[in-house]
Amino acid sequence: MARPDFGGQEEHTTKSAHPYLNFKGNTKEAFAFYRSVFGGEFEAVIRYRDFGNGCRGMADHELDKVAHIALPLGPDAWLMGTDVVDPMPMPLTQGNNFSIALEPESADEAERLFFALSAGGKAEMPLQRTGWAEKFGCCVDRFGVRRRVSYAGTVEFAPSGAA
Repeated sequence: MARPDFGGQEEHTTKSAHPYLNFKGNTKEAFAFYRSVFGGEFEAVIRYRDFGNGCRGMADHELDKVAHIALPLGPDAWLMGTDVVDPMPMPLTQGNNFSIALEPESADEAERLFFALSAGGKAEMPLQRTGWAEKFGCCVDRFGVRRRVSYAGTVEFAPSGAA
């Protein structure tokens, strides 16, 4: 079958794309269910508390909620999630409880993807260096689809208190 031509754009590569689910405090319960369905072991479970001083201003009862969790679904696919807590920029509502996590091959590709996807849409978190990535940002494209663009580069996240 011939590949359709949608305008002759040059090809770019993204290392991976994964569904990223948002929950209102029950991520742990949801992912226990997903693990019972898909099997496997969690690749990562990071709580907000693990960010140490990066969580200033958060209520104490929110610190043990899940900041990030990843369950492998196959060799190159993960189901990922988080608890949406205050003071996140968007309240959790049906329809914004998921996004697509993109992992580009380079910092330049992260910038290209982020700015291209947010054009005509909205940058919810500007592309910036974080404790887990050289380039990380969240945006909504002009069609209302949420994306997380994350290029780790040389950054290695170490939970606070870790050696």
